[in-house]
Amino acid sequence: MNKANNKITKTSNAEFETAVAKQNSATYAFRLYITGMTPRSIQAIAKVRQLCEKHLAGRFELKVIDIYQQPALAKGEQIIATPTLIKELPLPLRKFIGDMSETEKFLVGVDLKSKDG
Repeated sequence: MNKANNKITKTSNAEFETAVAKQNSATYAFRLYITGMTPRSIQAIAKVRQLCEKHLAGRFELKVIDIYQQPALAKGEQIIATPTLIKELPLPLRKFIGDMSETEKFLVGVDLKSKDG
């Protein structure tokens, strides 16, 4: 029985390490919906880029979508407020509304930090 438990532990550790490695190499895809080049939109763009460069350097794609220019995209995503950031990849899909100034909420929301710290 001890050998079986040891095998399960080794398998679980290997699976965990594989999952962590995948997360550390995952490419993140974001879409940021804004309304024109308002101060709030500019702040959200700058903050998201700053956070991505710091925590996901070379592993992210950010598309900025102005809902004034592309209203159909906003309607399709059911955007009701801006700025709204959508994390498409890796799954699960997540939505964030606001200027993205709360770094901790952003990191937890995109699964870069656990809720427990």
